[in-house]
Amino acid sequence: MRDQVSHDKYGLGRVVAVEEDLAVVIDFGAETRRLTAPYAKLVKL
Repeated sequence: MRDQVSHDKYGLGRVVAVEEDLAVVIDFGAETRRLTAPYAKLVKL
């Protein structure tokens, strides 16, 4: 799994982990963020 995503605030990133549909961990290059559901500002590319 290395889906590329875009976030309104953090920009382009790659999914590095999914936590049972509760959260995703995304590497945005400069930082890694854990985003919880719902993923309102996150778009899969």
